[in-house]
Amino acid sequence: MSFLLVFGLWGAASPALGQALVPYTPQLDATQLEQQGLSLAQEAAQLAQFQQFEMALPRARLATQLAPKSYQSWFLLGGLYLQTNKLNESIAALQKARALEPKNASILFALGSAHFQQEKYDAAAQNIQAGLQLKPNDPEGLFDLGNAYYKLGRLPDAIAQYNKAVAGEKKFWPAINNIGLIKYEQGDIAAAMKQWQAALAIEKQAAEPQLAMAVALYTRGERERGLKMGEAALRIDSRYGDLEFLEQNLWGNRLLADTKKFLETPRIQATLQERQNQPTPMQVVPQ
Repeated sequence: MSFLLVFGLWGAASPALGQALVPYTPQLDATQLEQQGLSLAQEAAQLAQFQQFEMALPRARLATQLAPKSYQSWFLLGGLYLQTNKLNESIAALQKARALEPKNASILFALGSAHFQQEKYDAAAQNIQAGLQLKPNDPEGLFDLGNAYYKLGRLPDAIAQYNKAVAGEKKFWPAINNIGLIKYEQGDIAAAMKQWQAALAIEKQAAEPQLAMAVALYTRGERERGLKMGEAALRIDSRYGDLEFLEQNLWGNRLLADTKKFLETPRIQATLQERQNQPTPMQVVPQ
């Protein structure tokens, strides 16, 4: 098709001999581009809901180019980078989002999460604290701050934040579970088990407190009961049979040492072997 016809110039007078033909450049509307960018960001967010992160990322990157003044686009991009473990890129995008929208607590919580994954726990705590100044009773923010304090060795402060999270959301079992992790490291196994029982009363299919309870029971001499509970926990989610995964989930040295012995028992090894070639279920998350 003719270049002239494409751009609506068909029938225009031919240029005089020697006259330069100036190429036609369509004028693009900035508002329209921004709307296209936000539309792409929405597509990326929908893909992210189905964990299609690699498909979502190019759309999110283009969205920030088309709508560079939209904090939502940068926030989404930072979140996608965080999900795909591109932590430096995540922090850079989230900082741009924060510059555009400095009073958004969710951006600060996301920055805290990125720094936490980098094992920069002081920076994580600072960002989460800043977010909590804007949104003081956010259970997930309080939980994340508790985790940062836990990694910094500030155990009483960690427990205080976990308790605040539960006060705001009674069914927030991960916070209850993590209090149990701390109690176990402090040598108070009975108190730890009480916390894990409370977590399981809220979410019976939560593999983490169920396995922790199993290890505690086995270590205390209730071996049959512990093995049975451990088998059930690993059938829910076999990832908890991996010590490295447990360490990432804040299991401390004392509990890890006892869990190592527990996982080496023939019955638990058989359960892990049984689950090895089966798909891993979705992790249970608090609602």
